[in-house]
Amino acid sequence: MTGLAIPRWLRAGRPGWTTTADVIVVGSGIAGLTCALRLRGQVDKVLLVTKTVRSAGSTEWAQGGIAAALDPEDSPEDHLHDTLVAGAGLCDEDAVRVLVTEGPARVRELVDLGARFDRAPGGDILLTREGGHHRDRIAHAGGDATGAEISRALIEALDRVAQDPGIEVIQHALVVDLLQDADARVCGVTLHVIGEGEHDGVGAAYGRAVVLATGGLGQIYSSTTNPPVATGDGMAAALRAGARLSDLEFVQFHPTVMYLGEGAHGQQPLISEAVRGEGAVLVDDAGVRFMQGVHPMADLAPRDVVARAIVARMRDTGAAHVWLDARHLGKEFLERRFPSIVARCRELGFDPATDLIPVAPAQHYASGGVWTDLDGRSTLDGLYACGETACTGVHGANRLASNSLLEGLVFGDRIAEDIARRFAAGELPPTTPARRRRGDSVGLLDQSHRIDVQRAMTAGSGPVRSADSTARTQQVLGALLAGDEVATVTTGAWETTNLAHLGLALTAAAHAREETRGGHERADFPAQDDAHWLGHISHVRTDATINVTYRPGKGFPR
Repeated sequence: MTGLAIPRWLRAGRPGWTTTADVIVVGSGIAGLTCALRLRGQVDKVLLVTKTVRSAGSTEWAQGGIAAALDPEDSPEDHLHDTLVAGAGLCDEDAVRVLVTEGPARVRELVDLGARFDRAPGGDILLTREGGHHRDRIAHAGGDATGAEISRALIEALDRVAQDPGIEVIQHALVVDLLQDADARVCGVTLHVIGEGEHDGVGAAYGRAVVLATGGLGQIYSSTTNPPVATGDGMAAALRAGARLSDLEFVQFHPTVMYLGEGAHGQQPLISEAVRGEGAVLVDDAGVRFMQGVHPMADLAPRDVVARAIVARMRDTGAAHVWLDARHLGKEFLERRFPSIVARCRELGFDPATDLIPVAPAQHYASGGVWTDLDGRSTLDGLYACGETACTGVHGANRLASNSLLEGLVFGDRIAEDIARRFAAGELPPTTPARRRRGDSVGLLDQSHRIDVQRAMTAGSGPVRSADSTARTQQVLGALLAGDEVATVTTGAWETTNLAHLGLALTAAAHAREETRGGHERADFPAQDDAHWLGHISHVRTDATINVTYRPGKGFPR
């Protein structure tokens, strides 16, 4: 496959200040906080860096819940089966087995930490069902505020040790690039504290290991459920540093995102899959339940199946959206079970108790990311990744509902344990970053071009793709990055350039994969093609070029 030209560094000033820690954890969602709290006490100093405030990431917005086999009638094997089916043949079974077997214990530890899940009358954690699950195994909190409750519990645990000199938190800090020594081992980051110093001013944080937990890349599309901070900063920095990224083309488009009109962009209101789990159904303009006969699980089919069925029904009817009908669930139940969703819908002029809710697919989750092994190690020594930033092999071509919070919890914990073991064994000693070579940095895209990136990605590498559409997107992004415009160095310019770098890599994989699988549809190749495409596409930067390679095989290449 053809190579892509992406530079080693984003343009920035020379570091004007430095700090040192044993481990630098970047990101304060469930993955980053779990890892940082677990590392505290096992290493001398942890530095937790977060882009804005600690609660601003995707964890806070997770509505549905966290999946784990907590019911005595459920089992890790059943959870494993459902995850493998949703992943459309590309999950790594070993990684999924780690997730489903260690998950229940990690969730119970979260309860011990202070997370308050909704309870059944007998006191057990109340469990519900979402698309792709054949058992009730979704634990939720506050009805539809699970992520916010988990974030609260983890941040309060962090606050309880705020005076501990072994853990330091820097908020409002954007990580710009990774630092490496002469042997390419990752040994720190450059970061910009937003609102302080010069626009291009950065500092350097040195560490024996770096953990990327920076979330996803949702802002690469015009409409997404992701918060504004989800600009793929960790993935892009890892790509430029030479880490392997894998499965970038597998983007999950949530089927039921509230449709706010053609001009709506940015973060859009999610209508949780749990609403359908409680009995809501999808209908078209004529009131027809179109999921019947599409899949045995009908409205609770895996997300890719539902999203494609919605796109097909919109295409057939010429409608801009379909409808979610929850009216039969009743006002009292909806307000008790989904208070946040009901309140948000009413703010926007729709009452789920009396009105149909307009919905259409929008970007929701990146199944691919920085390739890792079962301990969260990337292909670069000293660099770890977890949460949505990582590609552990758990999700394959399509994430099973509510497995994301569990993945961050389980693999954040495994990374902390692996780092502690390696430190105890004398591995990853302190090292010194190599000097940057002149000419390795890049001119930036002005933040005004973000909308150009988003439009190109939505049109060409969205839920419905083709050879022509992806080729056009590659041309647009390539032209933007090759332009001679000299943009002012700003936080927005760094983010926009990150989105363009990742968009170019993602689109190269989307163009190469000539089949329909997981979260996307190839209009020119409408069938899943196991004979030619049961495998993984990876990206690795070497000598200023991103090499895009395909590795056949059902498992996840380790």
